[in-house]
Amino acid sequence: MRLLVTGGAGFIGSHYVRTLLDGGYAGAENARVTVVDKLTYAGNRANLPLHHDRLTFVEGDICDTALLHDVLPGHDAVLHFAAESHVDRSLADPSAFVRTNVGGTQNLLEACVRTGVRRVVHISTDEVYGSIARGAWTEDWPLAPNSPYAASKAGSDLMARAYWRTHGLEVSVTRCSNNYGPYQHPEKLIPLFVTNLLDGQPVPLYGDGRNVREWLHVSDHCAAVHLVLTRGRPGEIYNIGGGEERTNREITDLLLDLCGAPADLVRRVPDRKGHDLRYALDDTKIREELGYRPRVPFLTGLADVVSWYRDNPAWWEPLKERRAVAAGAPAAPGSGGPG
Repeated sequence: MRLLVTGGAGFIGSHYVRTLLDGGYAGAENARVTVVDKLTYAGNRANLPLHHDRLTFVEGDICDTALLHDVLPGHDAVLHFAAESHVDRSLADPSAFVRTNVGGTQNLLEACVRTGVRRVVHISTDEVYGSIARGAWTEDWPLAPNSPYAASKAGSDLMARAYWRTHGLEVSVTRCSNNYGPYQHPEKLIPLFVTNLLDGQPVPLYGDGRNVREWLHVSDHCAAVHLVLTRGRPGEIYNIGGGEERTNREITDLLLDLCGAPADLVRRVPDRKGHDLRYALDDTKIREELGYRPRVPFLTGLADVVSWYRDNPAWWEPLKERRAVAAGAPAAPGSGGPG
């Protein structure tokens, strides 16, 4: 089996690649992997075992048609993780999100059609559904995105459907809840708060902290993606939930405790424009159809993540330094986006 993984140097994509190369997915122990990654600020060579004899790394942009036509032939399937994924950045520069998430996805799908790669798993997000006050979204819920990031992902989902319906491309779409785990860029809520607290720095909490997110460990997400790759049906959407709802205030309190930090490090900041109040996925379909079950208890996973960041400052400190230089000042965290 030869797999091409877009965005494979990012948080979620690299976890999938590392697990695959470590023999973590039954039936794919000898799979060869090509990673295509643009190495934006969120992509990191240090996330990958570049020396591995079954890994080929290609630095490149999914919007580059010639590159895709060069690397795609001979692959059995594509796992499409590549995306601009930070909500706050989409408020500042939505054009980059439309270019990569919509245009890049369309370019990738077209290249698959032209090079004969039939199987694609497109990784998306629960944010395409909007916000839900009670209950949980099923896969047939209407799309109602509320941020440029979410709108760009909804557009990419619809493009995936169009290529399945029009060209018969064997595309499945996954929509996951908020991910957490090691190697997550410190612009996201959990790693931002953990790394700040470990440094004795304040953490910015949006508004009153009542926004609710459902949390999913990256290892559970990637295991579900592999199930969809191997057993999912083309043309179908699969929600991937974690079943662990927490308010941002609750997450903050847990991290204060795990980091041994005082409560006075929490700083309330003005709420984000259009901030969705609550996300919740109904993942009955993937559980009943493919046998998916999340395996990492949230409190255990969160404690492990704090330990990982505590033990790996050499990985995250340079990222925070570059981010501070680029932004001029620390930014408030985005609570949305899977990666």
